[in-house]
Amino acid sequence: MGRLQDKVVIITGGAGGIGREAGRLFVDEGAYVLLVDLNEDALKDACNEIGSNAVSYFVGDVTRAADNDAMVACATERYGGVDGLLANAGIEGDVASIADYDEDRFDQVMAINVKGPFLGLKSVTPAMEKRGGGSVVITSSVAGLMGTPNLSAYTTSKHAVIGLMRSAAKELAPLKIRVNTVNPSPVETEMMRRLESGIGGEEGAELVKAGMAERIPLQRYGEPADIARMMLHLVSDDSDFITGSVNVVDGGMTA
Repeated sequence: MGRLQDKVVIITGGAGGIGREAGRLFVDEGAYVLLVDLNEDALKDACNEIGSNAVSYFVGDVTRAADNDAMVACATERYGGVDGLLANAGIEGDVASIADYDEDRFDQVMAINVKGPFLGLKSVTPAMEKRGGGSVVITSSVAGLMGTPNLSAYTTSKHAVIGLMRSAAKELAPLKIRVNTVNPSPVETEMMRRLESGIGGEEGAELVKAGMAERIPLQRYGEPADIARMMLHLVSDDSDFITGSVNVVDGGMTA
């Protein structure tokens, strides 16, 4: 028996590096998984990569209430209910000073990174209540614990979801729905490749990466599997007395 045997988990941002690795791990641990993202081709690729009848996908926009309701309905129709939600969809936004930051871009980052988890919680709560409880894990960041120059929108959004998590944890505890964040350091994903290029340009990206890695006591970026294992712990019954917590997976970066 796996640690998630017969549990149903929705993963937003399911086509990305952390999302698809979490999907693979969760399926290996006995879960039924619904991957949610905007890019259908990437979702198909993720499902093929996982290679199991226990995973499927739903194309949806986490900033739309109707799409959040629809993903919950889809998981319920296919698998019988919802036990877990990884509110993992997110974007990094631009690398720019506050004075130069585009207002529409700021709004987009906040919509995906903050409104998305809010709407996910709103939609999934009734389904989890019917199951007698559940677990919601929101992907934050070490940027949610400290300031980061020239990443004002991303940093703001990752602080904001910690506040959302803490409020939701207290509000939903009577329903036995647990809510926590995972806060990774830089991880080997396409998002970090874009950030490295945004900070250092194409020619300086490798130097930026080396500099970031030097700030991590374990001297490396995280791997998607490092983050997925913490997510597994928080979704599983191993953490059934953990709610309202910030779970740092950062190689010592914020120590």
